[in-house]
Amino acid sequence: MNKKQRNNLIRIIVAAVLLIILHFVAFDRPIMFACYMVPYLIVGYDILKKAGKGIVNRQPLDENLLMAIATLGAIALAVYKTGDFTEAVAVMLFYQIGELFQSYAVGKSRRNIGELMDIRPDYANIEEDGVVTKVDPDEVEIGTVIIVQPGEKIPIDGIVEEGKASLDTSALTGESVPRSVKEGDEVISGCINTNGVLKIKTTREFDESTASKILDLVENASSRKARSENFISRFARVYTPIVVICAVLLAIVPPVISMAALGIAPNWGTWIYRALTFLVISCPCALVISIPLSFFAGIGGASHEGILVKGSNYLEALSKVKTVVMDKTGTLTRGVFEVTGIYPAAGGDLSEEEILHLAAHAERHSSHPIAQALRVAFGKEHDGCEVDDVEEIAGHGIRAKVDGKLVCIGNQKMVRLALGNDAAVETADIAGTVIHIVVDGKYEGYIIISDVIKETSAEAIRKMREAGVTRQVMLTGDGKAVAEAVGSELGITEIYSELLPADKVSKVEELLESGKQCLAFVGDGINDAPVLSRADIGIAMGALGSDAAIEAADVVLMDDDPLKIAKAIRISRKCMRIVHENIWFAIGIKVLCLLLCAFGLVGMWAAIFADVGVMVLAVLNAIRTLFA
Repeated sequence: MNKKQRNNLIRIIVAAVLLIILHFVAFDRPIMFACYMVPYLIVGYDILKKAGKGIVNRQPLDENLLMAIATLGAIALAVYKTGDFTEAVAVMLFYQIGELFQSYAVGKSRRNIGELMDIRPDYANIEEDGVVTKVDPDEVEIGTVIIVQPGEKIPIDGIVEEGKASLDTSALTGESVPRSVKEGDEVISGCINTNGVLKIKTTREFDESTASKILDLVENASSRKARSENFISRFARVYTPIVVICAVLLAIVPPVISMAALGIAPNWGTWIYRALTFLVISCPCALVISIPLSFFAGIGGASHEGILVKGSNYLEALSKVKTVVMDKTGTLTRGVFEVTGIYPAAGGDLSEEEILHLAAHAERHSSHPIAQALRVAFGKEHDGCEVDDVEEIAGHGIRAKVDGKLVCIGNQKMVRLALGNDAAVETADIAGTVIHIVVDGKYEGYIIISDVIKETSAEAIRKMREAGVTRQVMLTGDGKAVAEAVGSELGITEIYSELLPADKVSKVEELLESGKQCLAFVGDGINDAPVLSRADIGIAMGALGSDAAIEAADVVLMDDDPLKIAKAIRISRKCMRIVHENIWFAIGIKVLCLLLCAFGLVGMWAAIFADVGVMVLAVLNAIRTLFA
C-alpha cells in the first residue's frame, strides 16, 4: 500500500469512527450539522475539489459531480427537513471505500507490470587501462566489451566473450529456472547475473536492446483501447447528462403534475430526496472503473507470465481466436540444426566417425547453418587436418581436399556431378536434410541434419485445442517430407510446405477469406513480419525472434515457449468474461434500483449499495484477471 492509499485509509477510518460516535449523541440541528460536516469534509473534500475543477474546466459531468450534488443535496434535506445527516456522510464514506479498493487493484496490476520496469539498467561497466568505470548505457557503442558483475543487470544485448554464469531471466520471461551461459552464448539485456563475472561484447545499441524494446511496448500498451473499453467511455459521456436530466425531471415533473392535474399541494421534499437518491444510484463508477481495470489487470497478469500484450484491443481480439497458424522453424522447433543420423553406404570404406570428420572439415569455412551443425557434431575442428581447394558449387554443395582426399558433399545433384548421372544414390526415409558424401570418386553414405522440435510443442498443440482453438495450421519453407514428419509428431494435420515468405502471406490471406474465425499467426523470423502484420493477431517469439517480427506482432512471448500461446488465449478469455460479467451486473443492478427509486420503493441506503456496493463487487471481480 502506497502513501496515498494509507492516507485515504486513515481518512476513512477517522470519518467512520466519528460517524459512529455521532450516531449515539444528540444536539440541536445546527450543532449536529456542524459536527457531521467534520467527517463529511474529512472523507469527501477531494471529491468536492474534483467536482469544482470539472466545473471550472467545463467538464463537469462525471461521477465526482454526481456524488457532490447527491451528498450536498442530502445534507440540505437534513438541515431543512429530516435532521438525519448520516446518509450523506455514509454515501461519501462508502464511495471512498470503493475508490480505495479500485486504487489497490490498479496498484497491484501496476506492480506486476512494474516488475518489468526493474529490467532497465542504470549503468554499464567498461574496463579502461585496468580500471572498471560505470558509464551511461546510452554511451556504449556496438562492439564494446562490457563487464557484468554478480548481482548486476545485463545492460545491453551481446555475446559472452569470457566467463560463465547463471542468469535470472524471470523479469523477462516469467521463467524461474536460471539460464546458464558461457563463452560464445548470446545474452539479452534485462537479465540479472546471479554468479560469475561476464565480459560481453555488445551487438546492439542501448535503445535497440531487448530491455528497452520491452519497456517501450509496455509503456504504450495502455494507449490501445479495446472496443469494450471505448464503449464504456462513450457510454459514460452520454449516460451522465441523461441521468442528470432525469433526476431534475423526477424532482420537478411529479409535483407539478400533482398540483396542476389533481390540485394536491406538491411534496417537494419527497421528490427532491428521490431525485438525489436517483443521482447516487446512477453513478456509473462500477463501469467506468472496473472495465479499464479488468483490461489493465489482464495485461498485468499476462506480463507476469512472460506474455507482453501491446494493448487491450489485442487482448480482446485474442479472446476470439479460433484459428492459429504457426511457422515451423523457431516457433515449433528450436531453429537450430543438429546431426540426427549418419548412415555409411553399403560396401563403403568409411565409418560413421570418418564420414563426419571429412564432412565437417569440408564445411570448415562455410557459415551455413548446416555447416555449423556438422562442425558442432564433430567437435574436433582443430585436429591438424589440412583443407585445400575449397569450391562451393551453387545449388549442389561443396567440393574440397581434406588431407589429400577429394571430398564432395551436398545433395543428389552433387553426387551425380561427382559420379555421373547414372550414379546410384541411397535415399533416406527419414525427415530432415540429407547430406550425401563422395570421397575420391566413391559414394560413402549420407548424413541426416534436422531441426529439433521444442520439448513443449506437442503439449502446446494439445493445450490450444483445450483452450478452444478449433483449427491449427503449420506453414514452413521446408520440404514436404520434413513438414509432414513434424506435423505428424505434433498432431497437426493441416500443413503447407515449401513456402516462400510471399507464399505465407498469400496462404494466410486465403485462410482469412475461407472462414470468419479470428486468426492468429505465430512466428519469429524477419520473413514472418509481413504475415504477423496481416493476421488478426500476430504473436512473436521474443527471446530469439527478430526485431522485425517483434515490432510487427501484437503479442510477444518472452521465452519462445509455444505453451504460452494457449495461456495467452486463456488469460484473454478470462479477462473478457469478467468484463462482460461486470457490464451486465452493473447495468442490471443500476436499472433495477433506478426504477425502484423513481417509485419511492428504495431510499438512500439502497443507493449506497447500488453505487458503492456494485463498484466494490465489480472491482473485486476485475482483480481476478491478475491471476492467470
